[in-house]
Amino acid sequence: MAYSANQSVLYVFRGGMPTKLEHLMEIPELGSTPEKIDVTTLGDRTKRYIPGIRDYGDLVFKFLYDNTDENSNYRILKEMDDNSERVGFMIEYPDGTSHQFEAVPAVKIDAGTVNGALTFSATMMLQSDIDTRNP
Repeated sequence: MAYSANQSVLYVFRGGMPTKLEHLMEIPELGSTPEKIDVTTLGDRTKRYIPGIRDYGDLVFKFLYDNTDENSNYRILKEMDDNSERVGFMIEYPDGTSHQFEAVPAVKIDAGTVNGALTFSATMMLQSDIDTRNP
């Protein structure tokens, strides 16, 4: 069965309660390749490696801009950014699979264009591993 990214949801956990962040437009790639640690010795005929640490890079989520009230997606994320607040997030896909992680968001309004929607991006600075939960 094939799935679309449509209906994927990003939740933020503050005070233990999940809040759906409205107007999510794009989700980043999630996953990484570990760095290679060279453990080749003089007796080896080929290079040998062991896995090192993982770097997920920048996790950039794109949203349609909304700052109409205190529950608006921009206002919620910008407040966390202003306070360098470490919070839990969960992405849930249409099949029920989810990824959970802790991060400090950094928020910026995206460039505007003629006849284009006003959007903003939240770059997540990871503070934990990314935990995958199967449906």
